[in-house]
Amino acid sequence: MTPPSAPSRRALLLAAALTAVPAARARAADGDPYDALRRRWLDLALGTGYDPAAEPYAGRLAETGARARAHLAGMAPGPASLWPGHPFDPPAGITASYGRLWTMAQAYVQPGTGSTGDGTLLAGVLRGLDHLAATVYHPGTTRYGNWWEWQIGSPRLLTDVTAALHDHLGADRIAAACAAVDHFVPDAMLGEYTGTSTGANRVDLCRSVALRGILGRAPQKIALARDALSPVFPYVTEGDGLHADGSFVQHTWVAYSGTYGQVLLDGLGRLLTLLAGSAWEVRDPNRQIVLDSVEHAWAPLIHDGLVVDCVSGRAISRGLSTGDGAVLRGDHYHGQQLIAAIAVLAGAASPAERDRWHALIKGWIARDTVSPVLTAPQFTVADLARLRAVADTPGDPAPEPLGHRLFPGMDRAVHRRPRFTAALSMASDRIAHYECGNGENPRGWHTGAGWLSWWPTGRHGGQAAQAAQYTDWYWPTVDWYRLPGTTVSTRRLADRAGGEWGEPKPDVRWVGGTTDGEYAAVGQHLKGLGSTLDARKSWFFLDDTVVCLGAGITCADGVPVETVVDNRNLGADGTAALTRGPGWAHLEGHGGWLVLDGAALHTLREDRTGAWSDIGTGSPERRTRRWQTLWLDHGTDPAGATYAYVLLPGAGRADVARRAAGRPGLTVLANDAGCQAVSVPALGLTAATFWRAGTVGPLTAGAGASVLVRRRGRTVTFHIGEPTRTGEPLDIVWDHPVGAPVRADETVEILATGRRLRLRVTPGTVCASHGCEMTLR
Repeated sequence: MTPPSAPSRRALLLAAALTAVPAARARAADGDPYDALRRRWLDLALGTGYDPAAEPYAGRLAETGARARAHLAGMAPGPASLWPGHPFDPPAGITASYGRLWTMAQAYVQPGTGSTGDGTLLAGVLRGLDHLAATVYHPGTTRYGNWWEWQIGSPRLLTDVTAALHDHLGADRIAAACAAVDHFVPDAMLGEYTGTSTGANRVDLCRSVALRGILGRAPQKIALARDALSPVFPYVTEGDGLHADGSFVQHTWVAYSGTYGQVLLDGLGRLLTLLAGSAWEVRDPNRQIVLDSVEHAWAPLIHDGLVVDCVSGRAISRGLSTGDGAVLRGDHYHGQQLIAAIAVLAGAASPAERDRWHALIKGWIARDTVSPVLTAPQFTVADLARLRAVADTPGDPAPEPLGHRLFPGMDRAVHRRPRFTAALSMASDRIAHYECGNGENPRGWHTGAGWLSWWPTGRHGGQAAQAAQYTDWYWPTVDWYRLPGTTVSTRRLADRAGGEWGEPKPDVRWVGGTTDGEYAAVGQHLKGLGSTLDARKSWFFLDDTVVCLGAGITCADGVPVETVVDNRNLGADGTAALTRGPGWAHLEGHGGWLVLDGAALHTLREDRTGAWSDIGTGSPERRTRRWQTLWLDHGTDPAGATYAYVLLPGAGRADVARRAAGRPGLTVLANDAGCQAVSVPALGLTAATFWRAGTVGPLTAGAGASVLVRRRGRTVTFHIGEPTRTGEPLDIVWDHPVGAPVRADETVEILATGRRLRLRVTPGTVCASHGCEMTLR
């Protein structure tokens, strides 16, 4: 007899594993739509198609079993808790209790846990469910404390446990679970699209209501959950949701693609896949907007498996130490969670979309050298099986895309070149300086003050070390007054300064820029948090450099004002050499900096110690990291100070020294409170930030504007943004002979050609880039 093929062996192993699963999960439900949907949900939650005897699944399943047995041993039902140390007040203790019961339920129904089908474990889960239902999570309870625990955290876990153990619960327990969800997530929560029922929160609420409908055989509940998703799909122009430029905002004014955005994609992926082909299938044509957003809105924010921290809100302060110096939070953790969510959503995508997304996922898997995706410790068996299935699909992995993406709806920008990737974080009257809440991120004061993070890529810089630059105990040990790229008053601020939940927003409108998709001009009118600081900052994102200009810097706080050129994490005992020269500096394995205006560049190398619990609710373990800081001192009470420097990520020392010796490859045309502009002859580029009407070189703007001009051969292209979003017509003049137009956006009117070009842009009220292309004379 011929031995079975590898796929056949996997099929046989899977079939054998399934025979060990209790009948509650293994038995088919012919012709029963509710049980069919319940089983499909469990497939999504618990995974399919994996060999439970193979790694990493075997180890993960064994861990689940061990945790479940420990939970069972420690359960001690009392009037105010189910487990010691997890009181019902605050209500996070209720959610934590349901979380432990879910772990125990998984250990009971999944193969290979060492407790599969264990009657004692099942009895423990039932005991816990009964205790919670009798003491706290029932229709007679008036909720207190954080609303999220009652309406999202606990019902999600309760419905999962009920789905997994459905055939063991009996009608009374199922009815009690349904009644609790009805009480804490009433139908009205899925009515008006406002308050705490928007964006990712709305998807989470729909998830619980849909499962409650399936478990309680209530078709109207499933239909309600399906229909309540519709407000999530369309683009918004302000506040919570997905913006047409790819921005994702939650909590009204916080950039949140990385965490709440992940919840949205994961939740939608599960619900769309769950209901597909059923009587409750989601048929809203606007669902395509979210599917399109994977490549438009989320992929540009993922770099080699991490998601840039500036779109993760207060979640940057979350850290759980493994005890060996590693951390189960951070940019790679959040990026991998987002990648897993895209893999879930692929179940609802078209074949063409699925193929493209799988190529993206395979590329991220291949390039993440910090935490291998296919064995990442945060993933469930279901996540690991899905990602392994994607990794094994035919086709090549997609490379990281090159180009610039501006996200005006959340005051963020991402720049990708062969040499480096950079991300910029700003704040305005639309987007908060920072968010803190629930004890998290109390010191994020300056994360909206022009914070510029960057990673050398490929052969440039020390790639392995740089991939962990913001992962390796960055946030517990960084000097929060010296975030790279920021201009700050050094006035000491209290934790949670300015209030919680994204309340501190600067009263400024000019924040944004323009891009041609390759290069960009971006500006920020900065007003400091809790200070009198006022400044104009511009970044010109070019081929292998970022030109950073500041002007009009004023402050009457009576303390020094600094612009932080950079602050690099060198690791536990980094020895990277810092080399100085006239007007330049180079850090081995990182890159270099040029100071263009003769200002003194200050440097400091120091060891800093901290714990995640210092800045949030994470681990109290303390670690030390070495830091290299470079900054410009504007003195006490500056009145119109300026700065001009160039960042060269991944550049070698010789290249930095050569550019400093009179060959920087660019000219600063203006750097004052009216205009900041550069010219780069090798790129045929002129870029300008007009803070108000004015002229620089051949360019004149009739009002505040961001302008990018590129000459290529016998043509010239213009890209224009109006960050103040007045919607008023904007006139631009280029004092150079031009001929006929080659193309123009419908928002661009060509008023005159010949000896000089005159354009009129009707920008609307979003900060888009408006363009045209002309022939040269």
